[in-house]
Order: sequence, then structure tokens, then C-alpha cells
Amino acid sequence: MAKPPPYAVPLREISDDPVHRSFTVTPQLVGEWLKGLPMRDALAAPDPDPDAGRGAAELDIYAEGNHVFATGTFKGDLTVACSRCVEPVKLVIDEKLLVTFMPKGDMPADEVDGEEGAEVPAEDLDLFPYEGEYVDMEPLFREQFVLAVPYAPLCKEDCKGLCPQCGTDLNTGTCACQKPIDPRLAGLKGLKLPSA
Repeated sequence: MAKPPPYAVPLREISDDPVHRSFTVTPQLVGEWLKGLPMRDALAAPDPDPDAGRGAAELDIYAEGNHVFATGTFKGDLTVACSRCVEPVKLVIDEKLLVTFMPKGDMPADEVDGEEGAEVPAEDLDLFPYEGEYVDMEPLFREQFVLAVPYAPLCKEDCKGLCPQCGTDLNTGTCACQKPIDPRLAGLKGLKLPSA
């Protein structure tokens, strides 16, 4: 018999009376889940990274027919790179959860099959499939970390970033680099205008 996934809840334990479950997410899993995201990979962190992040969920899980509902909280943190200076940024997650798990065969058909970036209707955002004898919470937890990473995370709002020429962190020092001349104006560099 196959061993159930680490965040699986057996269907036989779920009824219309809520059952309470606590889950923890390790830094190793957070690192695996975020691998490949540019703002995570920019850190060049060790693998496994003990500072990748962590999480904890407190959920009440109950069923109505073959639909399983999970409600509760998810709290955690993760570390990514600042989009300007590439220094580590710790992001905090504190979310209330209300999600539905339904049999894979009952899931709504995608609006556009196989097209990347297809829009998902708002009512389907907190909908996850399950199959077999377990409801696996891992996709829900992984989503909390992936969605917590903003497009351009910042270590602070006024981060000065790196010098584009020498790479000096302008938050901690200055450099003597000259601002490059716009290549469209480079032809005018030696032009001398007659004085009036």
C-alpha cells in the first residue's frame, strides 16, 4: 500500500462535523516549491536553504457530500531577493483560508484548454481537486507561498538598488561611475555650438 503524501487527510476521517488539523511546512519544502522563481533564484541560496521560509496552518476540515471544505488560517514567511539590490527580503504570510476540494472528475472545465495564462473565474480560485482516498493539502500550502511573492519585491520602499555599471550597492555606498550617454545622442558629443 502506497504511503500517503505528508499533508494528506484520509477521506474516512472527514464528515459533516469539522475535524481540526494542524500542519507545518519546513524550509526544505518552501525552497523546493519556490525553485525557479527569479526573485528566489537570484539569492543563490544553498540547497536546501534553512532560511527559505516556513509555515503553519490551523484548519477545520469537513465534508458535504463529496465536496470537502477547509477553513482556518495559514501563517508563515519566505525569503526572496529585493528586485533592486538583490539583498534578502523576508515576506510574511498571514491568510485566512476557505477552500473547497472536489473530486477531480467534478472540477469545472477550463475556460481555455491548454493555454498558459488563461483566466480562472473568481469562484474557482480557491478550488482544488482530489482523487483516491485522501485530500492532499500540499497544493493549497504551496499556493500560499507562490502567491506571496510580489512581481518586484523591495527590501524598503526607497531602495536605491545597484549601480548598473559597477554593481555597487547604492544603499551602502557610492561609486564614481559616470551616467552613460544615451546612444541616440552619442553623435552630438563633440558638437560645438557657435557662441552668439
